Amino acid sequence: MSKKDFREALTDDRVLVFDGAMGTMLYSRGVYINKCYDELNLTTPDLVLGVHREYVKAGSDIIETNTYGANRVKLAGYGLEDKIREINRTGARLAREAASDRAFVAGAIGPLGIRIEPYGPTSIEEAQAFFREQAEGLLEGGVDLFILETFSDVAEIHQALIAVHSICDLSVIAQMTIQNDGNTSYGTSPEIFTRRLDEWGADVIGLNCSVGPHAMFEAIEKMQQVTRRKLSAQPNNGLPRQVDGRMFYMASPDYMAKYAKRLIQAGAKFIGGCCGTTPEHIRQIANAVTALSPGRSTVSAFVIEEKPDVVVTPAEQKSRFANKICNGEFVTSVEIVPPKGCDPSKMLESVRLLKEDGVDAVNVPDGPRAQSRMGVLAVSTLIEQQVGIETVVHYCCRDRNLLGMTSDLLGAAALGLRNLLIITGDPPKMGPYPEATAVFDIDSIGLVNMVNRLNNGLDIGGNPIGGPTSFFIGVGVNPCAVDLEYELRRFEYKVEAGAEFAITQPTFDVEQLRSFLKRIEGFRIPVIAGIWPLVSYRNAEFLANEVPGVVVPERVLDRMHRIADKDAAREEGLAIARETLVEVRDLVQGVQVSAPFGRVQYALDVFRV
Repeated sequence: MSKKDFREALTDDRVLVFDGAMGTMLYSRGVYINKCYDELNLTTPDLVLGVHREYVKAGSDIIETNTYGANRVKLAGYGLEDKIREINRTGARLAREAASDRAFVAGAIGPLGIRIEPYGPTSIEEAQAFFREQAEGLLEGGVDLFILETFSDVAEIHQALIAVHSICDLSVIAQMTIQNDGNTSYGTSPEIFTRRLDEWGADVIGLNCSVGPHAMFEAIEKMQQVTRRKLSAQPNNGLPRQVDGRMFYMASPDYMAKYAKRLIQAGAKFIGGCCGTTPEHIRQIANAVTALSPGRSTVSAFVIEEKPDVVVTPAEQKSRFANKICNGEFVTSVEIVPPKGCDPSKMLESVRLLKEDGVDAVNVPDGPRAQSRMGVLAVSTLIEQQVGIETVVHYCCRDRNLLGMTSDLLGAAALGLRNLLIITGDPPKMGPYPEATAVFDIDSIGLVNMVNRLNNGLDIGGNPIGGPTSFFIGVGVNPCAVDLEYELRRFEYKVEAGAEFAITQPTFDVEQLRSFLKRIEGFRIPVIAGIWPLVSYRNAEFLANEVPGVVVPERVLDRMHRIADKDAAREEGLAIARETLVEVRDLVQGVQVSAPFGRVQYALDVFRV
């Protein structure tokens, strides 16, 4: 069969049957999951060829190449990045050999396995290049069409679609994956991603993996209401169940065949299986759908809600803290670490002293140095409600996935919290709980993008949230970074993503800060200098050697080292902090003074220059 034949097949009423799971079959034949399944195209081609032939024999009209993860990012994890083209080309040729003239060959391309902008460090251009080189290998191997499958992020599948369209005119099937609620893991609804894929030129729009046929059926019903493109469905073999520590897909081939008919009646033209399905499932599906035609689209009966017009809150109206910064006033803030226990009373008393002294805001760190403390949102809410001083909520990416962060931030907005300092966060291995799991779904750049979207009334999936948030977005920056060029690039990305102010790491070298500020003149936002009043030489040593990102110059260490008396050391540390404040005052928009060991009076003494 050829690409011309497939174009013709798109226009008729015949249902076409995909194959089933490649991974399931390979695993059943002794290939463990820690192996690179894509590499089997080179190392054990007969095994891959045999699976393809079984699916063709079972009645598959379309078989997919064994190249789902054969992109540069994933292959690099196995040291195979120099074999991208060879693996994809060979994968296509194996499928071509098995298909002969009985089935179409679809070049399979899956997600990269990393997040792309705006939620990750990989640029759109890089993502397109990764997809393009994989597609070129598949094209050389002789595929009839491409299938982009198991994508959760519409932005990523868009780049894959662009990459394929840039090298050929073959048909493209674009398949997203959903959760049991019918939306992607980013919260994007079937109606929205279907409309987007339609606009971007996908020839077929579909779903595969993650869920069984029931959830997929409900999503297909929604999809056919917003597009006249052909639809595809490749559900898992039901939901897996754990038996003796192993996961098994329990749905029978008969059950899958029955649901295949329902999916076709709902509008799918292409039907097959994903995880847990075998040639027997495909055989029964093929037999069940032989005489069926896809249900007709009812697109004219459904109007998808377009992005609503939202009134974005100007920065100066987001908070009192934001207003002072936007008006060019010098702001003062003090950082207080949340309590280790569940009693906030002592902390609140300290905060009251700050308010009485006229401090503009309290900075509340989020699990500093990967330590477990009272939750930052709870602490900040208590401070604002019981003391009446604004907080700058440090919010890190370490402990929450994307959905958890979205929920947190919407809750924070409802509670009236407005000022955020977005940071990536220290990994758990740096703290007292090294076995704790680090999430890091995104880094600080991605989170700034995410919060900026919320400020524009959209969630991470591009869905309206009913009204925009009004967060004043801050980010961390380190003027003394070891790799300063990397730090500058990341800071510029943060500004482009929507950062509105920045707070530096504790400043001990004013000349380094001055130099850094000159370097960022082209993308300058208000900068607040961090100041840490030292209390002893030991304290200075600790900061210099054990706190990530903090640089304490030798001259400062020498000053603290010369003083043995405890009270005198405290006064010397205070003098250094005051000197720093005087020197930076004309350089920055404000200062954040840390309260060592919770001693707010010590922090307040810094302001008494």
